[in-house]
Amino acid sequence: MLTFVAPSGAAPTAPALRAGAAPGAAGTAPGAAFSAPIVGAAALAAVVGRKASATTRRAAAVKKKGAKVVHGKEIPWNLFTPKAPYQGKVVENDKHPQTLTEETGDANWETTHVTFDHGGKVPYIEGQSIGVIAPGPDKKGETPAKIRLYSIASSAVGDNQNSKTVSLCVKRVVELDGKFANREKGEDKADKAGTAYPDNKVYRGVCSNHICDMTPGDDVLITGPSGAEMLLPEDPEANIIMLATGTGIAPMRSYCRLLFHDDAGAGSDGRKFKGLAWLFMGVPYSKSLLYDDEHQEYKSKYPDQFRYDYAVSREQTNAEGQKMYIQTKMAEYA
Repeated sequence: MLTFVAPSGAAPTAPALRAGAAPGAAGTAPGAAFSAPIVGAAALAAVVGRKASATTRRAAAVKKKGAKVVHGKEIPWNLFTPKAPYQGKVVENDKHPQTLTEETGDANWETTHVTFDHGGKVPYIEGQSIGVIAPGPDKKGETPAKIRLYSIASSAVGDNQNSKTVSLCVKRVVELDGKFANREKGEDKADKAGTAYPDNKVYRGVCSNHICDMTPGDDVLITGPSGAEMLLPEDPEANIIMLATGTGIAPMRSYCRLLFHDDAGAGSDGRKFKGLAWLFMGVPYSKSLLYDDEHQEYKSKYPDQFRYDYAVSREQTNAEGQKMYIQTKMAEYA
């Protein structure tokens, strides 16, 4: 979910590209109330808020091939299509292992961080998505499979900051004995993580398993980039609240890399971003937490500008004994 709310007493302003969005709360005490734009996100993007929210997401028409104008600025747009995708290469990430999570007992326990080299041919900005085309067949028997869109988990310069890579955060979809199956009993083989369910009818998500089983050197077909709903506003004194469940953390990670890590976000007096970024992340198990090391690093380096709260639904409860979901954790700060 993506929300922009104008600060009290201020006229709504249109968020644009790559920074923040309202008079800032650097130094705001943890738990203190503040009035500011809010950026939230889960796996799906939505636009909510006051008058600004209804208008700020309206992008202008495409002005030229491969670009779209949003609030007077060009952003990369569908440079590559399903009929003419870009062929990239899987590369080893310089920071994260491919598998980010630990086994929890659930069939779909694995979430991966996978990086593609695009040679600088697929530029994008924080908050956009790319498509991936799997060989298939998909549920409908189509080969190759139809594209699947994934929110980009790296900032515009990529994890290694050479502007030639893009990273995704992808959960391996595995369903046992459900309505759909693409492996009958005895047919399921071990995936790259070593997980197999030969005693069950198994459905494995075609594209998620394609990505999660990739190895450095493999080819990958990429489309895009696309998406203008999840872009950061430009005001460097923003207060930004981010809401993410599971792999919905992907665009949040791209924001935080720009705001707190990359050289592109560095200013002459520290970081260009002067506001407060507050992340609420929900997962079922603590073994499912994603990018916790990065969150700890940002909190350590920028304690007045970054904070995070986790909601671990199957391990935590609130004072009333309710499962700790994101909305439950947020209510503690109401």
